[in-house]
Amino acid sequence: MHSNSSQPTVAIAGGGLAGLAAACALSDAGFRVALYEKRPFLGGRASSYEHPGTGEVVDNCQHVLFRVCTNLVEFYQRIGVGDQIRWFDQMNFIEPGGRISVMKSSFLPAPLHTAPSFLHFPFLTGADKLAIARALVPLTLAAQRDNGQSFRHWLDQHGQTTNAIHRFWRPILVSALSEELDRISISAAAQVVRESMRSPQARQMGVPKIPLTDLYNAAGDYVRARGGDIHFRCSLESFITDEKSVQLRVADSEQTFDYLVASLPFDALARVLPEAPESVGLRGKIKHFETSPITGIHLWFDRQISNLDHAVLLDRTIQWMFHKSRLQPMRMQESLTLAMNVRSGHAREQYESTHAVKGADSETTRATEGGSYIELVVSSSKSLIDKSRSEIVEVALGEVREFFPAAREANLVKSAVIKEVNATYSPRPGIEAHRPGTVTSWPRVFLAGDWTATGWPATMEGAVRSGYLAAEAVVRSAGRNARFLSPDMPARGLMRFFP
Repeated sequence: MHSNSSQPTVAIAGGGLAGLAAACALSDAGFRVALYEKRPFLGGRASSYEHPGTGEVVDNCQHVLFRVCTNLVEFYQRIGVGDQIRWFDQMNFIEPGGRISVMKSSFLPAPLHTAPSFLHFPFLTGADKLAIARALVPLTLAAQRDNGQSFRHWLDQHGQTTNAIHRFWRPILVSALSEELDRISISAAAQVVRESMRSPQARQMGVPKIPLTDLYNAAGDYVRARGGDIHFRCSLESFITDEKSVQLRVADSEQTFDYLVASLPFDALARVLPEAPESVGLRGKIKHFETSPITGIHLWFDRQISNLDHAVLLDRTIQWMFHKSRLQPMRMQESLTLAMNVRSGHAREQYESTHAVKGADSETTRATEGGSYIELVVSSSKSLIDKSRSEIVEVALGEVREFFPAAREANLVKSAVIKEVNATYSPRPGIEAHRPGTVTSWPRVFLAGDWTATGWPATMEGAVRSGYLAAEAVVRSAGRNARFLSPDMPARGLMRFFP
């Protein structure tokens, strides 16, 4: 697929968010795009599939966004699915026993807009709140550097109480960064806090109203509509370059392109790098990266267990509950259609699954029509990796019945456990120095991925930013200029007076 004089060609290796963002941007810039994805669907770690044990279409893990994620929001608008995101200003915190506390914005200017809610949190003492407020001042008003120490060390230095750490800092940051506080860098934690305080709108949370693969199929359609190609079950095996082109070996065939964007996880990239001196520096950076797991637990009940759409769960293994039957009220036919579109055998190879012992067709029908389907998320789920499906479901079911009293009378119809063992890179202290930029030692090869130097941690926003940065670099290499990266959300209120 070499270029003609009017339309340069670019190969995108990897159909996750980073690769899709780069593909869509470069398609708009007049490049002929060929995207190669080793799996039979788009979205990478943010995807859906028909679960073989339940027959249900499930997301591999619940993904959310926030208004402060300006590039991700723009990407959804670009591909025409911006209206498929449901936005929430309210965040619910639940204690074992069922007591609910609500965080929402007030009339106060940023960064004080959530202060009234925070001050009324019954699960924090006055001493907890005072300690948290003292720590929020430096985190909100000044950028924090990665000095090699963990954020847990920083919290201890800043006089945080045990209760504040376990009931405030840990739920927020472990969910955001998928790592424990003693393995999170100060700069990564501080960015999460600072960005959420930028304006009252920054912390509004968006949840997709449709399965994730539906979102990213729209990106594939976007590329095809502009003359590009999407190749499934095709993975990049190796590449070599010269002054004028890049030669790829993909699925036992050789292809030639003007440019390559490698939007692969760091471990996958290491496997395809040439055995050449140009690879030494990048291989050295990759060696510093580790991954962190996320586990999604899907439970179907025969009756409603809560009227909440989502909630943060305190003091237990589970960190989040998403009420999928409320968030994604798909008609049965829509669900079946999606199942046909995303059906593949990969799930059996990667994930544990179950069909509950109690679960006749009549029970399944009741669960679909009048029951609750919830997804539970455990970030940094190292303690669950070696547990069996039945052990994880037993833990989850016990905790759900602690938080939601109505679940104690509900029957579990079916369940599924999805372990994403290598979900994100670990934002450990010192890792920022090893995140590579998009430009490589090969003039026609560029990198994308949430683990690259995006200025953001391992988030969907970071992935899209990396794709746009790579697309800008490709366009510059072709002798033109383009700007795909969206500006940051403007600071509001008192935050306007701080750098």
